[in-house]
Amino acid sequence: MSKPECTNTNTVSDVKNNITMIEGVESPKEVTGFENDAALGTQQEKDMPLGTAFKHYRKAAIWSITISMATIMEAYDMQLISSFYAFPQFNRKYGTQLPNGTYQVDANWQLGLSFASLIGLIFGVFASGYLGDKLGPRYVMIAAHCILTAFIAIIFTAPNIEILFAGEILCACMWGLFAAATPTYAAEIVPMALRGYLTTYVNLCWVIGRILATGVLRGMLPIQSEWSYRIPFALQWMWPPFLIAATWFAPESPWWLIRKGRIEEARKTLDRLDSAPVGAVNNDHRLAMMQHTIEIERKLKVGGSFIDCFRGTNLRRTEIAMISWGGQILPGFVIQSYTTYFFTLAGLPSSDSFSLTLGTYGMAFVGTCLSWFLQPRMGRRTIYIAGLAIMLPIMWIVAFLEFAPNAATNSGIKWVQSSILMIWFFTYGITIGPIPYAIAAEVGAVQLRYKTIALGRNMYYFLSIVNVTISPYMLNPSRWDLKGKAAFPAAILNVCLLLWAFFRLPETKGMTPETLDKLFHEKVPARKFKKEAARFQ
Repeated sequence: MSKPECTNTNTVSDVKNNITMIEGVESPKEVTGFENDAALGTQQEKDMPLGTAFKHYRKAAIWSITISMATIMEAYDMQLISSFYAFPQFNRKYGTQLPNGTYQVDANWQLGLSFASLIGLIFGVFASGYLGDKLGPRYVMIAAHCILTAFIAIIFTAPNIEILFAGEILCACMWGLFAAATPTYAAEIVPMALRGYLTTYVNLCWVIGRILATGVLRGMLPIQSEWSYRIPFALQWMWPPFLIAATWFAPESPWWLIRKGRIEEARKTLDRLDSAPVGAVNNDHRLAMMQHTIEIERKLKVGGSFIDCFRGTNLRRTEIAMISWGGQILPGFVIQSYTTYFFTLAGLPSSDSFSLTLGTYGMAFVGTCLSWFLQPRMGRRTIYIAGLAIMLPIMWIVAFLEFAPNAATNSGIKWVQSSILMIWFFTYGITIGPIPYAIAAEVGAVQLRYKTIALGRNMYYFLSIVNVTISPYMLNPSRWDLKGKAAFPAAILNVCLLLWAFFRLPETKGMTPETLDKLFHEKVPARKFKKEAARFQ
């Protein structure tokens, strides 16, 4: 393929010179041997408009969109198990009879089933971070889909709650493999201009899974037999055959192939991913850019293990991924999962709870799509901080409204609380809901990207366990019965996260991996990342 003409030789020269700078120490001109072509590859990525990127790399985008659909399965089943407690047929099968003649799953088992999913996800994500670097994200996902097909049979046929518990743990381990593999694959298969859109699309898949589960459950409510909960479990078998075939034929991550020294395969993959006219893009330059970045990281002794994520400048990068992603739980701590509870207090019939939940996730869907319009105009840091700033007063209002006269019996106050919480959900869906997917995929070193994403996602699951554990105590009428006052911890945690983001969250939008390597290696303050990045690209 012929090289594209360059009309700005000074810019390319600057990139070529800057690409060899390491922490201000004078380095040999050729520190990796790929400088010249890498500089052209960097310039090509930097200058590519969004529309051109979609046009030239539409095949890469389609593969990323298809593979990311595995995330739908995780969200789908997690929504099922927490909603089945409202199904009399499920309670009759797995619960115990109460003095009034009705059946209910024991509260300890309810908590246990929630923990089963989260604990399984944590183990699966850690396994994904290890196996993905060894085998590549494609083979990890193919194996996970095949094994998951067998594990679904366990929860579908579970004769008692103990077997259901075991099945949930095993299935969740497979979902954990998807949770880390899908954003990693999305980040590594598309050019820089598409990176933010395709990584946040993974969040959209998570929302779609919740919407599908809620819709299926709503449709199963009239069924009076055990099939009301068995059919939703069985529907999970629809996904693996299609996704196994799609993943098998999908191209492997070129970054992973280069890390493994399979250069010719990486070159063929890059040619396979673009649909550009001859001469419009130069994949030799892209390949050189990737090789150069990986060699630079090896010279910087970035490492490749989970332990290396907490060493040297990698520690700061891991902190950013873990707090920005795990921090999704904090601004809505406890309250986030209980909007329906406030509507019930306001007098909404409990039979409409599924419709309310569906509406909430619908807002999250729209919000994620709208975030794609913000990304070209605002950076990751700006969107994240703006979201926290907008959500902060909402939680304080919810909390202080509980001190209004007759708040316990005034349905109007509950409607006000519920309504402004919907604004909170919409803001969350546009900002800190999807954006951490992009941050975690971009902030880690290339050699540690998979593991950085795994650690970030597991922080989210760990804080989810804390949230699930504390929530019943704070909201249950027989326990602390805090009602709207439960928003106080969320408001305080929002303040803490906002302060952290202002001082510690850097801008990563539009920066190549080698640029980020230099910025972190030189310990540039978070608020100066955007300005200092101009020195390297």
